[in-house]
Amino acid sequence: MTDTAAADATKKDLFVVFGGRVKDTRGRDFVDPKKIDMRGFYDSHDAALGAWRAASQANVDDAFTKYVIVRLW
Repeated sequence: MTDTAAADATKKDLFVVFGGRVKDTRGRDFVDPKKIDMRGFYDSHDAALGAWRAASQANVDDAFTKYVIVRLW
């Protein structure tokens, strides 16, 4: 195994899921950043996607509430 392959094998991903009310449904400017709902940090995109879906579904009736997944590294 090469050094690059070994580094890739131990490489960890980190995702964060958060959301809140936005000023415009097409934008990403939050109305009040102090009231952002942090859903958590996840080590896989699949886990983050599950949290995003749950949060989005819980707020499906409010078009101005948006949740996002951000890959940190």
